[in-house]
Amino acid sequence: MKRSMFVLLLASVWSAGCTDPETEKRLTDLEAKVDALEQRPAGAGPAAAPAANAEEEQAASALIKEVSVAMEDGNFDLAKEKVKELRAKYPNTRSAKAAVRLEEELNVVGKDAVPLQVDKWFQGSEAETKGKATLYVFWEVWCPHCRKEVPRLAETYNKFHPQGLGMVGLTKMTRDVTDEKVEDFIKENKLPYPIAKEKGQEMSNAYGVRGIPAAAVVKDGKVIWRGHPAKLTDELISSWL
Repeated sequence: MKRSMFVLLLASVWSAGCTDPETEKRLTDLEAKVDALEQRPAGAGPAAAPAANAEEEQAASALIKEVSVAMEDGNFDLAKEKVKELRAKYPNTRSAKAAVRLEEELNVVGKDAVPLQVDKWFQGSEAETKGKATLYVFWEVWCPHCRKEVPRLAETYNKFHPQGLGMVGLTKMTRDVTDEKVEDFIKENKLPYPIAKEKGQEMSNAYGVRGIPAAAVVKDGKVIWRGHPAKLTDELISSWL
């Protein structure tokens, strides 16, 4: 495959979003290979293999697992420290490249929440954001991972909404998605929580959304959690309420 075609293919995959954690790691590896190709002088031979050895890869893999566990536990300060350690000690490992996305998510935590920006409501209203904490879920109808995760959140909503959890599903309705398709998805999956069309790109940008589904939790005007919705646990949610 020519280098230009490879770059275009990778760009199209990133822009499509809808990535799960394993796919994100594979895409990050591909991105690193593209960078190496573009930096190679014209006429040069095959790019050199990554300098990291098996021992370094193993140590880096252990660190990124610690990052993931810390994020799942809501210990974001520890997660940030581990990411910095990983990238400083083992910058050429596959795990260090995969940690780039995690670092972007971590950098969102602690920032001021962006006001809700909505073009229209399919169901529910902004009143949903007036509880103790609000979970924003970014998704699209065409995304297979979203079609799996978004309905699962119905149980979370039914369990924790009476305790003060607000939830809003936000779609930009990309790829020529119509109102009817969104409404049919809501009806078919009996989604109980508010669903709205995001206005513009401000919220997605502010919450570091590059792949979907993605989720962020806001409380007292601050972002207190950011990650994949599958990583939400009852223990975490209870701690916010």
